[in-house]
Amino acid sequence: MQTTIKTEANQTEKILATVESYLQEIVAPSAAEIDKNSEILRQMLLGMGERSLLALKVPQNFGGAGFKAIDYHRFQMLMARYSGALTFLQTQHQSAGSMLAASNNQELKQRYLPHMSTGKILVGVGFSQLRRPGEPMMKAEQVEGGYLLSGNVPWITGFGFFNNFIVGATLADGREIYGLLPLEEKNTKGLIKFSPPMELIAMNSTNTVSAEIQKWFLENDRVVAIKPSGSIHENSKKNILHHGFYALGCAQAGLDIIQNMYRKKQLLFLQETYESLQQELDDCRQEMLSAVCVSSSEAIERDIYEKKLQLRALAINLAGRCSQAAVIASSGAANDRDHPAGRVYREALLFSVSGQTTAVMEESLRTAKRIPAGSLY
Repeated sequence: MQTTIKTEANQTEKILATVESYLQEIVAPSAAEIDKNSEILRQMLLGMGERSLLALKVPQNFGGAGFKAIDYHRFQMLMARYSGALTFLQTQHQSAGSMLAASNNQELKQRYLPHMSTGKILVGVGFSQLRRPGEPMMKAEQVEGGYLLSGNVPWITGFGFFNNFIVGATLADGREIYGLLPLEEKNTKGLIKFSPPMELIAMNSTNTVSAEIQKWFLENDRVVAIKPSGSIHENSKKNILHHGFYALGCAQAGLDIIQNMYRKKQLLFLQETYESLQQELDDCRQEMLSAVCVSSSEAIERDIYEKKLQLRALAINLAGRCSQAAVIASSGAANDRDHPAGRVYREALLFSVSGQTTAVMEESLRTAKRIPAGSLY
C-alpha cells in the first residue's frame, strides 16, 4: 500500500515538474502574445495536450492523471503564475473532463475521456447562468428521446478552440440538467446562435461568447448529468476555495515582477515590499492548502466554511495588492500594452470575480473595506 502511494506521489511530482518546465521555458516568454493572440494561445493549449496535461483530475483508467484536490490546486497556482489566458482557457476543458468523469453516461465517458488529456478532443463549459437568481436563463423541457433546450448562455469561453461544450439548464421541477452541445456555428442548424467574441478587459484571446438557444433537441445519450435543484450552489459552497488558488498564482506573478524590478533598480524598499507581501502570500497559501486537507464531514465543513470564505477573499485581496504593487514598482513602463505588470493587473481583476457567488462578493468587499494595520486614517 505504501509503495503504491509513493509511486503515485512520484508520478504527480513528475507531472507538476513537466508543467513548470513547460510554463517557464515555452509559455512565459510568450505571455504577452498569448494574452492577445488566439493562434498563439491555441499553440500553447495544444502544447499542453502533447504533454498529456489536459485531464489532470480525470481517473487514470480513462487516460487522465488522477490528481487529488491538493495536487490540482498546486497546478492551478503554477498556471496562473505564468499566463492567465492559458489558465483561463484550459480550465474550461479540465472542468468538462471532471464533469464527464463523474457522469453515469458510460458511452459518453468512453467516447470522450480517453482523448481529453492529449487535447484530441476539447470541450468547454457554459453553466454559470445556473448560479444567477430569478427566472432561469436556460430551460429544458423533457420530450420523447431527450430534452428541448431554450434560453441564453451568457458566458462560454473557447469559441474556435473547443468543438463542444457542456451546457447547464433548469428543468420544470427545478433540477439541473447538463448536456453536450456543439460549439461550432456550422453544426447548430440555426438553433444555436453565438455572439462575436466579447471584448474583455483581460484574457481577450480566449474567445468568450454568449449563445442564444431555441428548441435545441438534446438526445438522452448526450446528457452528462441530471442533478437536484440547487446543486451548483452546494458545489460552489463545498469548493469555495477552488478559484482562490488562481488568485494566489496571480499574486505570485505580481511579486515576481517586483523582485525583478528590485534587481534592476536596487531600491531597498522594493525588496522590503516584496518580502512583506511574499510572507502574507505564503501564509495564505499554507492556510488554504491546509483547509483543503481537512476532513469533508458535514459538521466540520459547516464549522470551517466561514474560514474558507475569508481565505478566498484574502487571496483575491492579495492578487489585487500584489499586482498593483507590481504596476507601481514598474513605473510608467507598466502602461505599455505588453508589459507584464499591466497584464498581471488585468488578470487580477478577472480572477477576483471568477466563480463568484454572492457570499464571495460580500466577503471580498468586506475584506476590501478593512483598514490596513498602521494606517494613518
